[in-house]
Amino acid sequence: MVLRAYESEDSGVICRWLRTEEELYKWSADRFNKFPLSENDINDNYAPQIEGGRFLPLTAVDEEGELLGHFIIRYPKEDDDSSVRFGFVIVNPEYRGKGYGKAMLLLGIEYVKTKLSCSRIDLGVFVGNDSARYCYEAVGFREYSRRSCELPIGTWECIDMEMYL
Repeated sequence: MVLRAYESEDSGVICRWLRTEEELYKWSADRFNKFPLSENDINDNYAPQIEGGRFLPLTAVDEEGELLGHFIIRYPKEDDDSSVRFGFVIVNPEYRGKGYGKAMLLLGIEYVKTKLSCSRIDLGVFVGNDSARYCYEAVGFREYSRRSCELPIGTWECIDMEMYL
């Protein structure tokens, strides 16, 4: 597995991985609020953020170029380069539960360590998404807070997790 820059063609594949409305909200929280997504929805959301240079979408692929997973790295604060946030973390449903998420996150952590000047990474996971939470804990993330998120399908509790590099 390797990480490469997100390409607009990845969008259609990622949309197909979001098979239910619940999966969409687990993946995107309130960032899209529409199911099903079209590939243009992801590209339209990403394009202006990529231009700003503080939003880095990455795709995990195998040796043949098959998409295995995807996530973004973003700087949450305009004036602070010490911390980044992982988001939109998703693994191809065919490969879930087989260590691909952990491998992708470890590559992402290495990317941050070698290419960015950050000392902290954080992310959020909803209560009830136990497989994702266990994956995040397995690579070193620890809970630091909880908050309520108002979504079109209800109010969900989000666990914020962090790691220091």
